[in-house]
Amino acid sequence: MSLVQTHTPTIQAPQLAPSSRRGFRSIVAGGLTGGINICIVFPTEFIKTQLQLDTGKNIMTAHHSIMAPYKATILESKNVKAYTGSVDVVKKTIRQKGVTGMYKGVTVLLCGAIPTYSVRFGVFDFLKSKFSDQDGNLSPLARLGCGLGTGVTEATLVMTWVETLKVRLISDQRKKNPQYRGLVHAASSIIRNEGLSGLYKGLTPTILKQGSNQAIRFSAMETLRKWYTGADQSKSVPKPFVALFGALAGGCSVLGNTPIDVVKTRMQNGSYSSTMECARQVAMKEGVRGFYKGCLPRMNRVCLEVALAFCIYDSVMDIFKTVWPSK
Repeated sequence: MSLVQTHTPTIQAPQLAPSSRRGFRSIVAGGLTGGINICIVFPTEFIKTQLQLDTGKNIMTAHHSIMAPYKATILESKNVKAYTGSVDVVKKTIRQKGVTGMYKGVTVLLCGAIPTYSVRFGVFDFLKSKFSDQDGNLSPLARLGCGLGTGVTEATLVMTWVETLKVRLISDQRKKNPQYRGLVHAASSIIRNEGLSGLYKGLTPTILKQGSNQAIRFSAMETLRKWYTGADQSKSVPKPFVALFGALAGGCSVLGNTPIDVVKTRMQNGSYSSTMECARQVAMKEGVRGFYKGCLPRMNRVCLEVALAFCIYDSVMDIFKTVWPSK
């Protein structure tokens, strides 16, 4: 019996680097998420935009004296709003234009939602892969930075012109004689009359809005995921909790940047020459409350949209893990 022990060297299989298809999977999953999401939540976006554009009309009313009941003695100007609230928007729109009226402008959002969500989840996934630690976790500052970079990118590439067309189409519907026949006609008319820059009105507030939106949303979402899983990347979050976390993240973003959203919407309606002038006019005419017009319907829409978005995205990515593995 030999006293010398022989050790057989252990041969480890080479580690396979993650496939570059992971980034493309995020882009595809994001596009699918956007298309499904918009079809569900668009009516609330329509209500929010109508309320934000409802600055009212000045109507002159005559007041009569008791001594001269058939002769007007005073003319008084009164600002009358077209809508009294969210429910009133729904009632009047359906009564005047039917249920399809609630989906006026949805085409442009569908066309914009797919590339927007593709960019959103694709860019965030890319940035997360670059700035996460060896365990796949992001620091609080990195979460904000990745979200901010995601928002700025989607605002510059997609969101500004999509939002401009959406606001113009919805605003045009309020007129007695609408001038736009559809998405393509609206885009061509704006470019012809105002140049390509007409589609990028409100670029600055849109970048501010989307940058802050995604910084808050992704930061909140990643923080809540990390809290639930204990920073264990192998542990998944149940879909009901994903929806709850998404709703909370969306609500935080609404409270944080509704004033920017109001300024952006007014700018894209074509009524102001600059972002600062728009903000000054809103402050002078409507006060602080003017910056939070449409906050409630926007809160309803965003909480629902973000909750659905993360649920749909996670579900699609779960399917991709089986039919389209990343390694």
